[in-house]
Amino acid sequence: QVQLVESGGGLVQPGGSLRLSCVGSGDTLDYYTMGWFRQVPGKEHEDREFVFAINPSDGSQRYAESVQGRFTFSRDTSKNTVFLQMNSLKPEDTGVYYCAADPVPLGRQLMKKAHLYDFWGQGTQVTVSS
Repeated sequence: QVQLVESGGGLVQPGGSLRLSCVGSGDTLDYYTMGWFRQVPGKEHEDREFVFAINPSDGSQRYAESVQGRFTFSRDTSKNTVFLQMNSLKPEDTGVYYCAADPVPLGRQLMKKAHLYDFWGQGTQVTVSS
């Protein structure tokens, strides 16, 4: 069973950047479908928005259209950590960002469905405002 801890959130002006980190413990994150989701203001926890995910078997990955070209996923296997680099941030990117992991290699259609992920971090707040 894997435990996830996110960090790196904060307050940033529009156009700014942040890098979120998600550290895993208890198991190797390389073996899991890894996802990033966000809960935006006014939405319920069950309605977390898909941001990014990657399949551990074939490396296929998917970004939400709203973040394509602005957000970039990376990982440091030696530190069992995944990252989400967020550039050109917009006010609509505001929300609580969650790292998620699932031991099943999820395909491109399934990987965007939050309810399929077994393990979640506690979330980190990102606020984009002037």
